[in-house]
Amino acid sequence: MLIVSVLSFFVVIFLLSTIAVALAWMTFLKRQTEATEAARGDAEAPPGAEVTTVTDDSPLFRSERLSTLSFWDSLLTHFDFVEILKTRIAQADLNWSVGRVTLSMLLSATVALVLLWKILPLWAALLSALAVAFAPYGYILHLRRKRFDKFREGFPDVLDSLARALRAGYPLASAMESVSMEATSTVAVEIRKTSTEANLGMGWNRALENLGRRLPLLEVNLFAAAVQLHARTGGRLGEVMGGLAETMRETEALRGEVRALAAHGKLTGLILTILPIGIAGMMMVVSPGYMLVLYNHPLGKDLIAVAVGCLVLAHFVIRKIVDIQI
Repeated sequence: MLIVSVLSFFVVIFLLSTIAVALAWMTFLKRQTEATEAARGDAEAPPGAEVTTVTDDSPLFRSERLSTLSFWDSLLTHFDFVEILKTRIAQADLNWSVGRVTLSMLLSATVALVLLWKILPLWAALLSALAVAFAPYGYILHLRRKRFDKFREGFPDVLDSLARALRAGYPLASAMESVSMEATSTVAVEIRKTSTEANLGMGWNRALENLGRRLPLLEVNLFAAAVQLHARTGGRLGEVMGGLAETMRETEALRGEVRALAAHGKLTGLILTILPIGIAGMMMVVSPGYMLVLYNHPLGKDLIAVAVGCLVLAHFVIRKIVDIQI
């Protein structure tokens, strides 16, 4: 046992040192790359010209690199999931790079494996590390879902304003531009971006396709289909927009009622998941020897890991059952 403990100690120290060295090396390479690009920009500038610093927030200059680290950028280009991850990050309105997200996933998985491999069985530690690795991606999906919900709430008001502008005689381009000044931030950004793309020569069909790609929602697809149909056949687009706004409000109200009815099931699933873990923690405080019999048993750690995994799996199954899509 002494030899195993000493080896375990050295393995943990080695892993932590490796993570620290890797982070320091990546930070050094990133700073070196930024300094090289800055020096290259200064060298290419003509003598006496004013050097303008371009920040990452500039909409005219966007880096298409997946990571600032050259070797990581070249490695990520060989995987197909990179485009999906890049699209999800853009839909969540985050300024993160794919390289940063993937490195954070690897780092979180490594830290979780180092912390859990001594407490849990090896297979449970590996599964837990794999689950922790998806935490950054889950956070991106959470922000993406919140942004879509906020867009759904404000989009009917935007369509009403657009319908009033069209009835007043504004063309579609001017109506979209004026509506983007009055809409909420999430809706205004997308409407302004669509109007800018159409006015700069891309065309309304291509601009609306890009809007549907950035926001894969049924409401956006209906709006794009209505505008494209009006461009081909004509008609009263203002009345169509007013009808779409009313339909979307009714759908959102129905969706709210369904969420209210499903809240009971979600709360039940959460309580059923937390209750056994809470009772086990309480027993560890009240009578530690009673629980240590299970923990010290040769199969105790495996049984505990299986029980916790079943609880977590049951929680997600219950949420999936009560998650009714409209």
